[in-house]
Amino acid sequence: MMKLLFSKMLLLTLAASVVFTGCASRNKTGTVSKIAIAEQFGLAYAPLQLMKEMKLLEKNLPGIEVGWKQLGNTTAIREAMLAGEIDAGFMAIPPFLIGWDKGMEWKIACGLSACPVDLVTNRDDIKSIEDFSKNDRIALPQPGSVQHILLSMACEKVFGDSHRLDDQLVTLAHPDGMNALLSGTEITAHFTAPPYLFKELEVKGVHRILEGKEAMGTDFTFIVGVTSNKFYNDSPKVYKAFIKSIKEAVEFIEAEPEKAASMLAVVYDMDKEELLKYLTWDGMGYGLSIKGLSEFSNFMKRNGYISRIPERMSDVFLEDADYEK
Repeated sequence: MMKLLFSKMLLLTLAASVVFTGCASRNKTGTVSKIAIAEQFGLAYAPLQLMKEMKLLEKNLPGIEVGWKQLGNTTAIREAMLAGEIDAGFMAIPPFLIGWDKGMEWKIACGLSACPVDLVTNRDDIKSIEDFSKNDRIALPQPGSVQHILLSMACEKVFGDSHRLDDQLVTLAHPDGMNALLSGTEITAHFTAPPYLFKELEVKGVHRILEGKEAMGTDFTFIVGVTSNKFYNDSPKVYKAFIKSIKEAVEFIEAEPEKAASMLAVVYDMDKEELLKYLTWDGMGYGLSIKGLSEFSNFMKRNGYISRIPERMSDVFLEDADYEK
């Protein structure tokens, strides 16, 4: 039932628009002067926060006007791209593949981050996904999210049925999912990422029952940067500055983690020392390389989340993307 409803919702959303217009504006000389970028919630997007704080795009392309949107999930990003409200968005690989499968004219430009993505609960009697009853509810950002696909991978391994827990999912943005879990009333478990994951694990009684890496069977890139083919082709200077700025932000975190933590503490409304601890937590990492697309696409095709897999890497990656073949 969940699978059928999910597919219908995707089709309705994508059928609403057949033309991607983009939103980068041009001055009288034809030079792009504006770009809009969408991000989501969490420390996986820390380089983007530094881009804003340090005004790296403005430095690398003087005169550009940069707009930012923080959206709750990839469906919102996809709809904003279709509406021409944003030019680039950041998301996990599975929802990118779902959009691509349904006809979105977008490609992956770069990686952004890798981090722990785990399922946690506040129930002592639940030690693994095998302990869930039909009445238990699992919060994650949306059907088709990387959390959903990782849970499905685990279900395939444990139950032989990737859709076993689909009807028990609750769609909540990470902050709302954390609040629901810690309140102990609405949900049984939360599949989330830093800093929400780290905050939850520090609460007495909350424990991990599934690691994303365990479900996947290997390391993978958590968040990637995506742009439309049109934006990439029509705005080469802006695109180049965009990638350069991301690279500089990533390098700054790696070289100056304490300074990065100081700059980001206000953004994330966290103590500097706490944020530094999270930025350097085991498994946290930032970089432009991309890993895991083949594993995700093969699983998703086999289990009906997408109808096709890329025949060539150029179908889903921009030509200068750094991806694992």
